[in-house]
Amino acid sequence: MYRLTTLGEFIIKNQADFPYAKGELSSLLSAIRLAAKVLNSQINKAGLVDDILGSIGEVNIQGEDQKKLDVYANELFVNALKARNQVCGIASEEEEKTIIFENEEGVNGKYIVLIDPIDGSSNIDVNVSIGTIFAIYRRLSPLGAPATLNDFLQPGRNQVAAGYVIYGSSTMLVFSSGNGVNGFTYDPSVGVFYLSHPNMCIPKSGNIYSINEGNYAFFSEPVKSYLDYCKREDNTSHRPYSGRYIGSMIADLHRTFLKGGIYMYPDSSIALHGKLRLLYECNPMAFLIEQAGGLASNGRQAILDIRPTEIHQRTPFYGGSEEMVTKLESMFRMSVN
Repeated sequence: MYRLTTLGEFIIKNQADFPYAKGELSSLLSAIRLAAKVLNSQINKAGLVDDILGSIGEVNIQGEDQKKLDVYANELFVNALKARNQVCGIASEEEEKTIIFENEEGVNGKYIVLIDPIDGSSNIDVNVSIGTIFAIYRRLSPLGAPATLNDFLQPGRNQVAAGYVIYGSSTMLVFSSGNGVNGFTYDPSVGVFYLSHPNMCIPKSGNIYSINEGNYAFFSEPVKSYLDYCKREDNTSHRPYSGRYIGSMIADLHRTFLKGGIYMYPDSSIALHGKLRLLYECNPMAFLIEQAGGLASNGRQAILDIRPTEIHQRTPFYGGSEEMVTKLESMFRMSVN
C-alpha cells in the first residue's frame, strides 16, 4: 500500500531548504497549518452557526465591508503565529497598522509574516471557495530590537516562503520555500494534510483567461486589446480562449496552477492602482507562480521586483502561464511606442 507523506513529515524532510534556520521556519509553517485546520472547521459550519456568517457592520482599512469570519480568522492566525515566539512582527490585511511584538521573544524573533487571513471574504455567505494567503520574510532590523517598517516593506524577491490555503470542495495548503511548489490536501477524518500535488508546475501556455469583464469599459487599451485577442478565433493558437472568473483570487489562481491560463486584475479608471494588495496577495502569489514556472507582472515589470512604499499598497496583477503573460506584456510595450 502506498504511504502518503504528511505535511509535518515533508517539512522535517526538507529542513535543509532553510540552512540559516534552526527549526524556526518549520515552526511557523506548523502554526499556519494548525490555524488553517481550525479555520477550516469553522468554515464548514457556515450556515449552521449564526456568529460565522454575515457582516459585523464595520469596514476594514481597505474600505471593505468586514465579515465576521474576517475578524475571527485574523485573530486566529495572529495568535497562532505569536504563540510560536519566532516572529518579531505581523502585518495583516485586516489591520491598519503593523503588529510589533516587543516582549523578549518578539524582539529576538527572526521573521516577519504578512497575511491575508481570508481572501475572497465577499464569497463567504454564498459558499464559494475562499482562502488564506501568507508570506514569510527574514527581518532586516537587528535582533534584540523591535521590528521596523522596513522589515515589512521588502520586495517580494526577499520572501523565504509563501503559500495559500484554499477552502473549497477539499481544503488544500500550497506552499513554496524557494524549491518548487507543493500542495497538501486535508483529510478531516484524521486531521492531517497529505502531500497530494508534488512539484506543481503551471503549463507554459493555456486556454483560459480570468478577469471581471464587466469592467471592460474602464480598462486601459492594452488590457482591452489582450481581451479582444483572447476572444478572436485563431485555430493555430487554439483561440478563442475560455473565460472563467470565480471572483476569488485564490480559487482563480488555484485553477491556473493546475490547468494553465492567465489571471488578471488590472488597474482601471475606477481603480487607478488596481484592487489587489501587493504585500498580502500579489507578492506571495507571484512567488508561487514563478516557483511553478509561470510569470507574474503588473504589465511592465515583475511583481517580485516592485519596491513597496506602504503596507497596504495596491498594484495591477497579471499572473499565470508564461506565454500568455508574455503576450500581454508585449501589448503594454506596444502601447508605449
